[in-house]
Formats: sequence, structure tokens, C-alpha cells
Amino acid sequence: MTISNLSILGMLKTKMRWHQARQGVLAHNVANADTPGFRPNDLKPMHSGASLRTPGVTPVATLRTHKAHLSGMPMSRTSFDNRETKGWETTPAGNAVVLEEQMMKVSANQFDFQMATTLYARSLGLLKTAIGRRT
Repeated sequence: MTISNLSILGMLKTKMRWHQARQGVLAHNVANADTPGFRPNDLKPMHSGASLRTPGVTPVATLRTHKAHLSGMPMSRTSFDNRETKGWETTPAGNAVVLEEQMMKVSANQFDFQMATTLYARSLGLLKTAIGRRT
């Protein structure tokens, strides 16, 4: 078995490639901020959680044993991030790129990419420790 066959490392490499592609799309949006009629683009969100699920294993859910207990409904990060941006302005020339919005997306994308690269490096470090290398 090679290191590239490990599912966590494969998922992290895929996630890093997705963030690189998204950075290119966001940079293209910023570069065309003054182009008449240009509409900003973005990539579809990457859902990597499904690839880590084991068939036949159900997730653990909370159990409400008393009526005063909280319901335990899961709250995902996307519940806050999926706000519609219909309120952003469009210029008279038809350009809908808002630089502030694009810069916020670039910043979030950069943070997520750095997190994925850190996890990848730490995972490789753990594997090196497991096989007895200390470099």
C-alpha cells in the first residue's frame, strides 16, 4: 500500500486542488471588476464528508431523555454561510462584481486552503513517526 492510497490524504489533495481552482475563479472575477456586463462566477461547494463514510455505519445522534433538554439538532457551518447576496449592487454598465464580496471569498478560501495543507503536512508527519523516521 502506498501513501497515495490513504483516503484521508487523497481527500486532502482533492480539497487543495479545489481551493486552487476556486482561487483562480475568484481572481478572474476581481480582474474583470470593470468589464461591462460581467457576472461573477464561483465553484460549487465541495462535499468531502460522503467519501469518508463507511457503508453500513450510521452516525450517532443525540437522545432527548427529558422535555427540558435541548433537541440536539445539528448546526452546520453552512447555515450561516448560505446567505443570498441579492442585495449587492450592479453597475449601470451591467457589471455585478463587488470587490468587497470577492475579497471576503478569497480570504475564506485562503484560510481553508491553509488548513488543508496543515492537515496534510501533519498527517505525513504522523506517518513518518509511525514508520520510524524522524525527519
